[in-house]
Order: sequence, then C-alpha cells, then structure tokens
Amino acid sequence: MVEYHENLQSSESCSDGPSYESPPPPLLPGRECPRLQRSNVCSRAYFVVVMVFFHLYIINIIALLLYVHYNTGAGEVSNSEPNLPDRSPSVTLPPPAPSDPHDSGHHFRLTRLEGIRVGHMQTVSLTPDRSHKLRTLSLKPLLFEIPGFLSPEECGVVMQLAQLKGLTGSPQPVPADSQEEQLTQDELFSLLDLNQDGLLQREEILGLSLSKDGSWLGSYNLWEIHMGLERNPAGVLSLQEFRQVSGGVFRHGGPGQGLYGQNQIRQKSTQTRLYLGEGSHHLLKSIRNRVTRLTRLPSSLVDLSEPLEVVRYEQGGYSHAHHDSSPSHPDSCCAHTHLAANSSAPNQISCRYLTVLLFLNSVDGGGESSFPMADNRTYEEEALGDLFQQYCTKGNLKIKPVAGTALLWYNHLSDGNGWVGEQDEFSLNGDCMVTRGSKWIGNIWINVDPEHQRQERYERLVSGQPLKSEELGTHGHGDLHQDL
Repeated sequence: MVEYHENLQSSESCSDGPSYESPPPPLLPGRECPRLQRSNVCSRAYFVVVMVFFHLYIINIIALLLYVHYNTGAGEVSNSEPNLPDRSPSVTLPPPAPSDPHDSGHHFRLTRLEGIRVGHMQTVSLTPDRSHKLRTLSLKPLLFEIPGFLSPEECGVVMQLAQLKGLTGSPQPVPADSQEEQLTQDELFSLLDLNQDGLLQREEILGLSLSKDGSWLGSYNLWEIHMGLERNPAGVLSLQEFRQVSGGVFRHGGPGQGLYGQNQIRQKSTQTRLYLGEGSHHLLKSIRNRVTRLTRLPSSLVDLSEPLEVVRYEQGGYSHAHHDSSPSHPDSCCAHTHLAANSSAPNQISCRYLTVLLFLNSVDGGGESSFPMADNRTYEEEALGDLFQQYCTKGNLKIKPVAGTALLWYNHLSDGNGWVGEQDEFSLNGDCMVTRGSKWIGNIWINVDPEHQRQERYERLVSGQPLKSEELGTHGHGDLHQDL
C-alpha cells in the first residue's frame, strides 16, 4: 500500500500539462522526469538576421542576372520604321549609337560586338518572328557566324533579283594604253542609278559606283555631273539631263584594278550590285535593317555605305585571299569620301570598317570561305605570301557555305577612342574553289573614313545638310563645289 502511494505521487509530479484520455505509461523505478525549457530558436533577433541574409541573397541574384543580361547582348532598340514588315518594336540588343550622328555632334562611338571567346554564343533578335544565335568563330579577326540570317525563300529572292538586274563578268585587266571607249553614257547612267528609278540622286553620284569593266568615272566628270545636279531645281538628273552634263571620256583605275583600286580578280564569277535604300525591294530594305541591328551602328552610316554585291561562282570559280579594306596612307583617300573631302590624294582606297557576308545557297562541293590567319599568332612574315595563294590548303579556319547563314567580321581594329584604327591583318580572307555546283554569296560593306572630319563632311554633303563654317573655310556655299 505504501509502495502504491509512492508511485502515484511520482506520477503526479511528472504531469505538469493537461490530462490525457489514456493514462501515460508507467515510469521505470529510479528515473526522474526531465524538465522542459522554452527554446529560443524562433526568437525575434534570430528571425531578423535570417531575413536580412535572405534579402541580400535575392539582391545578389538579381544583380548577377542583370550583369549577364547586359553583357550578352540584351537591351531594347525602338523601331523607327514601323511600315517595314519585319522590324519589330523591340530588339534584344544593347542601345545602339545615335541613329543620326549629326544630332550628337558626330561624337558617337563605333560599336564593336564582344567576342568573349571562340565558341561563345549570344542571342540577338533581328526579326519579330524569331531570335538568332551569334557565335564567335575567331577573335583575330573578330569574326561571328549568324545561322538563319536569311530564310531559304529570302535567299532565292535575292538571287532572282540579282539575275533580273543582270550579272556581269569579273573585272579583267585593261591595258594601260587602251583608248577603247569602255561605257556609253546610257550604260553609265544605268550603273549609277542604283535604285533604278530613272533619276540620279546626290548620293548615287557621290557613291562612286563601279563600272562593268572595273574603270572609274574620272573626278572631272564627277564634278561636271555634280554641278549639273546642283543647277537642277529638282535636285535630280534624268537620263537626258545626264547626257548633257556628262563627258564621253572616262578615266581607268589602272590595269587589273578592281573595286577601289584593289587587285582583286575573281576567276569564273559574275556579280551585280543591288541598292538597299528607299525605293528598293522590301526584302533588300529588310536586309539593310537587319544589318543595322546586328552591327548596332547608326542607321545613317549603314544607309550611306555600298550597295549589296551579289557574286556567283560557277564550278572552278574562286577568289584569292585578300583584305576587304585597305590600310591608311598619307598619299591615299577613301574612295567613298574623296570627292566630298576635296582631297588631292592620288590614290583612292577602300575604307570598310566591317564586312557582312551572306551565304545564299549551300554548295555541293568546295567553295568554303577561308580565313587563313584566323587566331594564328605564330605565322612568319616570309610565309605570308604563301597564304595569299594557299589560303585553303594552309588556312586556319574554313567555313562551309550554308544557305541563309551570315558572317560578320571587322576589317579594322579600334583606335582606342571608339573609331577606326589600323587594318586588322588577320582579316585576310578568300573563297576556295567550287568543285561541284555553284556558289552564291552577298557582300555588305560598311564604309567609314578613319578621319572623323572627312566622314562627317561626306555625310552632311550627301544628306543635303549645310556644312559647318570651319568646313566652308574662306569660301561661301556657292563656291564650295568649285573645289569638288
């Protein structure tokens, strides 16, 4: 009986909480019930510390996402031409340079895409219906590949437009003492009339189109034509007016010289040039807009560059390795600005900041685009001559043509201030021989003069804007064209 009361008291001492329906299990003899204490794990101070660290973690994640977002080609560009069918209201690209460099005092910087590393992938949006991949192929030269830049149907339209315009043979060597008349006035008018509207505008005359045989219209004849255009109240020249103001003698660029005086003769190839500006086929304007968004350059700069050159290589056709642009020299002047710059330099050279090459068909055999010096830091100067001829057998990088794919590379380095620097010697490129079938490509070159003032003067003159007082010098506006 005493033992029963002791057990009962022990049981009551361990029940501090409410009673349960079922009695608790009996305690073992000699065991004491532990005392429960309130835990401080969920105290207010601990909760505040946890929430602070949680918010810092979230902020770091957001900052990292923003960093990746703006360093892999994302952003927004407003659509300035809503009438075009394929210009979307926004593009996942960083904001480009000002669309009109004159509004900003021409202090904009030439945008350069970031290569990061070979194989690096970026996403860009050039059309409203899909995104495109931008893959780095080499860092020297800075070279990118954009698959699907054109659809197969669009490639077919470009080739048809080139055939309708008429493809001509590659420029062949012309004897220096040849007195043969190379072009009639009607043929020259047709070549200068890039948009084929039957009228010559200021930009078409100053654009210096290449004639069929590789010869150039002389500066004197250009001056006469330009003066005739200035005297015309409409600011354009018809064919009849062109016949009245143009001379019949045209100066050759020199034996074997092709575009902008370069010795660049393609074997078994034909080509033509398609205008990309207003009045052209809507697809050609669309290509211009895509190039503007891809390069992130001011639209005015792209609009005033060369027309699209469409080239067809038949079986056995090729192009020796060459540089698309030329190095600067005191005795030379850019071909696209020499007239506006009133330059007396004896040589005219190509000034092409970058190249966009379009593969218009998939070649059955051969026809690769070769960059023999791509990312090759060990080449020797004495071996450089071999690369001009053996650019396919010794080339570091060869790209097989795939219909719709585009290549973009820079022909010049940066000068460190956001403008055109020295020629990138690694940009040497050529077209391997087509062994089966044919090869169609399109070349788009963005022209930029390394000299800021010459480029600005050219853009102002072509666009019809008044020149600055320092550009006029001691002459009035009416005497300016006497210098041209």
